Amino acid sequence: MERARFVTHKGKQIFVLDCQEIETAELLSLIDECARNVRVQPENSVLTLTIAGGTTFDSETVSKLKELTKGNAPHVKAAAVVGITGLYKVILSAVSMFSRRRFYMFDTLEEAKDFLANY
Repeated sequence: MERARFVTHKGKQIFVLDCQEIETAELLSLIDECARNVRVQPENSVLTLTIAGGTTFDSETVSKLKELTKGNAPHVKAAAVVGITGLYKVILSAVSMFSRRRFYMFDTLEEAKDFLANY
């Protein structure tokens, strides 16, 4: 299964970024792939779903996530995140403040996909 891909849910295209249980080097590559896919889409058109959990973050990773979210901002209509607990909430808060974007947090993938499909 690809970690960065578009899926269709209830007739809406959602860009899924699966970051769970991933090594740092692969995550950095995945961030670049996300930027390439999202930034070619029309402005304010992309619904994103990030699946987090079980990944370690260092300062380089957090910096790259900040750059990703800020650069993707013009293209993203709404962003949902699943799997955020503990330290991940602190990281997401920092990324959110830096990029001036809002991330909607959900407990399950289905809740997140339903929210995005109805956004």
